[in-house]
Amino acid sequence: MDWQHLRIETDRLILRPPQAEDFEAYAANMADAESARFIGGQQLRAVAWRGFLTLAGAWMIQGYSMFSVIEKASGQWIGRLGPWQPDGWPGSEVGWALTRSAAGKGYAHEGAAAAMDWAFDHLGWADVIHSIHPDNHASQVLAKRLGSSLRGPGKLPAPYEQTPIEIWGQTREQWRQRQRA
Repeated sequence: MDWQHLRIETDRLILRPPQAEDFEAYAANMADAESARFIGGQQLRAVAWRGFLTLAGAWMIQGYSMFSVIEKASGQWIGRLGPWQPDGWPGSEVGWALTRSAAGKGYAHEGAAAAMDWAFDHLGWADVIHSIHPDNHASQVLAKRLGSSLRGPGKLPAPYEQTPIEIWGQTREQWRQRQRA
């Protein structure tokens, strides 16, 4: 698969691998304490740079990672979402992290649904999880809306092993059944 030219379009979004021009918006999002609260916390620009390169590098090594989310109407980078499975991760995750300006518009649902389709269809995943902090009620609502259910507490690898998370998820069969309903 030619991931460098991968582009998934939904009604309002473009999902594509990160590009250099996405970094400024990415760094601004990670500098925003509220936006970064449940994704590792607020970060200095140099730390955000390393995280951004981790996402880009995962595409090179694993052939997948979170997509940059581009709002079609404005052409602006509004977050990241998609498949994510670093070493030691509790499962094959489809996660999301959008900017505050994108919150409440249904973008996370629209993009996550497209990313789940892609993970099941192109990566062959049989199961998808979402690791969600117990206080992240907005992500819990989104997970439910996607059809995922709470499986119980989980544990992230170092350096996040002290961060409490709950594992939400569903199988490919459950996802497909919801699509047919």
